[in-house]
Amino acid sequence: MKTRNIVLAGGCFWGTEAYMKKLPGVLGTQVGYANSQVENPSYQQVCTGATHAAEAVKVTYDPQVISLPLLLEAYFQTIDPTSFNQQGNDRGTQYRTGIYWTDPQDEAVVTSELLKLWRRIGKPLRVEAQPLINFYPAEDYHQDYLDANPQGYCHVNLSDAEKFVASHAADFVLVAQHYQKPEQAQLEAALDPATYQVTQQAATEPAFSHPYDHLFDEGIYVDAVTGEPLFSSRDKFDSGCGWPAFSRPIAQSALEEQVDTSLRGIPRVEVRSSAGSSHLGHVFDDGPQELGGQRYCINGAALRFVPRDQMEAEGYGYLLSEL
Repeated sequence: MKTRNIVLAGGCFWGTEAYMKKLPGVLGTQVGYANSQVENPSYQQVCTGATHAAEAVKVTYDPQVISLPLLLEAYFQTIDPTSFNQQGNDRGTQYRTGIYWTDPQDEAVVTSELLKLWRRIGKPLRVEAQPLINFYPAEDYHQDYLDANPQGYCHVNLSDAEKFVASHAADFVLVAQHYQKPEQAQLEAALDPATYQVTQQAATEPAFSHPYDHLFDEGIYVDAVTGEPLFSSRDKFDSGCGWPAFSRPIAQSALEEQVDTSLRGIPRVEVRSSAGSSHLGHVFDDGPQELGGQRYCINGAALRFVPRDQMEAEGYGYLLSEL
C-alpha cells in the first residue's frame, strides 16, 4: 500500500487531529509545529509567536480510499477560511490556517481546491498554502489529546466528520474505482480526433455542434478518456450557450479547477477531470440561482453518456441514486 502525507493547520491542533482520525483512509496523525523559524520549538515558545510556527497535523492517508481533494474538502469543514490568525477562541500566528505539502505534485491539487472554495464562498481566503519547510512533533501530551481528554477544548464540531462521510459517500466510492488515464499511444489510437483535441489539447468544439447539448435523457456523463463519472442528467439544464451545461458535478473531488487566461488574457476557471486531467470546459457563476448559481460549460466531445438502463451493466449502478 502506497501512503501519502499532507500537513494541515486548522487552529488548535487537538480538534483538527481528532476530526481527521474519523475519516476513512486516514491511517495516522501526528500533531506538531510546521514551518518554524526556531529549531525544535517547545509549546511554550510557539505560544509566544516568536517562532512563527503553526500548530498543525501531519496526516498520513491511503489515496486509494480518500483522495487529497476529498481530504481537503473535509479539512475545510473544520475551519473558517476567511479568518486571519484566529480559529474559534484561539488567536495568534500559531493558530493560522494552512496547507503544507511535501510532494511538489500536490501543489496543483491544493491550488485547485482553494480555487473551488473561493468560488463557493465568494470571499478572500486566508489559508496559507506552501511547501512544508519543517515539521517538529509536539510534546507527547499533545498527541491524541482529545482521546485522553474527551472534555478538552475543541473549536471543531467532531460530529461533523460522520456527517461529512455520510454526505460524500459517492466521493469515497469514486476514489476506490481507480480510473486511470491510458498511455499516450493508446490515447492517440482510441480517441476520435475531436475528443483528442478537446481533452488533450484544450480545444473548444463549435457551439451547438454536439448532440449532448440538447440531450436530457436520464443517465450520467463520464470522462471520455478514463470513464470517471463527472455529471448527472439530474443537474443538466439548457443554458442556451451551445454547450452541455450542468449546475454541479456528481462529486467535487472528480474535478480540478485552474485559472485560464488563454482567451485574450481574460481570466476564466478551467475545469478538468481529476483522474485523467482531461480538459472539459469552464465553470461560470451565471447559472440558475435556484440550482446554485453555477454553470459548468462542458465540451460534449469530452464526455460519454451512459443511459440509466446501462449504468448497472457498466459498473455505475452505485450512482443510480444520483439521477
